[in-house]
Amino acid sequence: MQIAVKALESKKGIDIRVIRISDVTTIAEYIVFVSGGSDTQVRALTDETEYQLGEQGVKAHHIEGKASGWTLLDYPGVIINVMTEKSREFYDLERLWSDGEEIKVD
Repeated sequence: MQIAVKALESKKGIDIRVIRISDVTTIAEYIVFVSGGSDTQVRALTDETEYQLGEQGVKAHHIEGKASGWTLLDYPGVIINVMTEKSREFYDLERLWSDGEEIKVD
């Protein structure tokens, strides 16, 4: 999860939020939300995250929506949502995970 956050920070991800969801569900330990200012930045954030995790030998189980304003990266123990600011505001997924514990991102 820390490698993913560093990758998102390196590409200037907006409002990175990490929520521990392991006490709420069994689908993952953490869920990460980050915004990009445009579709191009969403792709850059996604590509950098894939690259950095791949360098560590971590491969995604599944990637969905790569051509849209919202990409979901499903990694072992971590689900990463990379969204345009407009999509993030519209779907408001953080509200759905409000029972989880927010982890401070340094």
